[in-house]
Amino acid sequence: MITLVRRAAALCALGAALAACGTTGTEQTPHSAPSAPAPSPSSSAMPTLAPGPAGLTPVFEHGPRTDGTKGGAREGKPVALTFDADMTADQGPRAAAGERFDNPRLIETLRRLKVPATVFMTGRWAEEYPDEARSIGRDPRFEIANHSYSHYAYTDDCYGLPTVSEGRMRADLERAYSAFEKAGVPNPMPYFRFPGGCYDETALKELSATGVTAVQWDVVSGDAFATDADAVTRQVLDGVRPGSVVVMHCTRSAAPVTEEAVRAVVPELRRRGYRFVKVSELIGAANGRG
Repeated sequence: MITLVRRAAALCALGAALAACGTTGTEQTPHSAPSAPAPSPSSSAMPTLAPGPAGLTPVFEHGPRTDGTKGGAREGKPVALTFDADMTADQGPRAAAGERFDNPRLIETLRRLKVPATVFMTGRWAEEYPDEARSIGRDPRFEIANHSYSHYAYTDDCYGLPTVSEGRMRADLERAYSAFEKAGVPNPMPYFRFPGGCYDETALKELSATGVTAVQWDVVSGDAFATDADAVTRQVLDGVRPGSVVVMHCTRSAAPVTEEAVRAVVPELRRRGYRFVKVSELIGAANGRG
């Protein structure tokens, strides 16, 4: 059995934030999902990892630890900033009351700084903010990947999140792709990030038929519910290595200082010789394509 993802102290703050913003504390079951296959992983523009042992969904945490040299030329050490656009199936009343789960200023800052990024979006977020989802998805600087429809956990005991039953995991994932399609998001990537970062062998088995690659991370930004942008900046800068995947958030109410931290992180990493890439480039490099 694959051990549940628990990164001890590094994930503690993230887990607490995900639990707090992801549930009212009452278990709920997502509605039935329409049949919608995940994007085909066969496209050369959408690199994925080969299935894991026994055909299980593969898990990607970081790219090759390269020094940024290719063909004798120095390109910069790659690093991927990823942003979770979290909204759960039961947070509609909170959004209707004025709580903002989006962060347009963050997206505009990434555009202004010319930073490619991967946004892991829940289907419920795409339903709530279809114009923003479509705008992000149509911008070649970004790629949208799947963060489930409901943002309910795919294991038990995942920071207090409600859970998706074993038999509904695939439907929850596919419902998110349906929400992306309805919002007008073109070509979402065949990548999936488990809510809370929690998974086990059962979850990997249930999603194996979808062809997705599960994407985790090796750097926790600590931006969830943080109020000190400098602390978030230091945590990212201290953790990044070549090929790193950094997890951050694209939700104003749950991560209010992320945009400020990004404005500090980006120029400093560039000064240190890093270049920003999307997750697809790191996975392509892991496959020997980059």
